[in-house]
Parts: sequence; C-alpha cells; structure tokens
Amino acid sequence: MTNLYNISFSSYKQVLGATITTMEKGAQYFDEQGLNTRELIEMRLAPDMAAFPFQVQSVRHHSLGAARGLIAGEFSPPPSMPDRDYQGYIDLLTETLTELDTISEDAITAIEGKAITFKLGEHEIPFTTENFVLSFSLPNLYFHATTVYNMLRIKGVPLGKVDFMGQMSVGLPES
Repeated sequence: MTNLYNISFSSYKQVLGATITTMEKGAQYFDEQGLNTRELIEMRLAPDMAAFPFQVQSVRHHSLGAARGLIAGEFSPPPSMPDRDYQGYIDLLTETLTELDTISEDAITAIEGKAITFKLGEHEIPFTTENFVLSFSLPNLYFHATTVYNMLRIKGVPLGKVDFMGQMSVGLPES
C-alpha cells in the first residue's frame, strides 16, 4: 500500500544513497587522477548558482529536513552549515541517511493529510503533507542531487544513469 511514508522516505533514502555513491566514486576518481577535491567544492554550474556545498546540504535538507518539517508542520530554507572537506560532505549525507532511520513510519503515517507551511521570511505557502512531498520536497531533492551529479560529471567522474538512480524499489505484490 502506498502511504506518505512510502512516497517520501523510499525516495529520500534512494536519492541519498545514490548521491553518497556518486560522491564516493568522485572521491576515488579525483584520487586516481591526482585532482584536488577543493576545486569541486568551490564549483558552481553558473555564476548565479550556489556552489557544491549548498547542493549537498540541500540534498540533506530536502530529505531529513523535509521529514522533520512534516512532523513539525513547518519547513524553512536550510540554516548555514560549517564548511567541510569533500569527505566531510560524504559523511554528512551518510549521517543523514542514518538519522532518517530514526523517524518511524508511524510518526509519518500519523500526519497524512495534515497541514505543513513553507516559510521564507514573511512569505508562507500552505501545503498538505502529501502535496508538500510530491510538489515541493521531492522536486527540490531531485534538483539538488542532479546538480551534485552534474558537477561530478563535468569534472570527468565516470558516472551513468544507474549511479544517479541508486537502489530502486523493485518487486511485485504477492498473489
């Protein structure tokens, strides 16, 4: 059965896992090529676009932060985080995946159909929990994960679509 937990957490975990794997492949590639990961950390895809650290932090925020926001009924842009080295960003996402496992399915199922408000300064956007996940949280998560992936690809990391997709939820219902 599909419920709020399934549509949110399965995607959060899949995207986090895939982003961790692509970043680990990036670390290996940079090491093998004798490249400095600092160059990647400072990278932007366009002058007016946030740098690599913001993209990684946004993957965290639109998964674990979104889950916490669902429970609290309120979601806001991410707070500033301390600078890290490349491995530190991999560790951040690994910790995020572990922290997601501390949120129970019952806690998320209990808030199905409830209200959540996105707050940005004076602006507020009301959502139901399902609409927040489907029209705001997941699109943002995919955007930032794709940006991390694209930054790695631009630097030459040999990645493919299967790396981006990560561990899919497969199988058929039992008869």
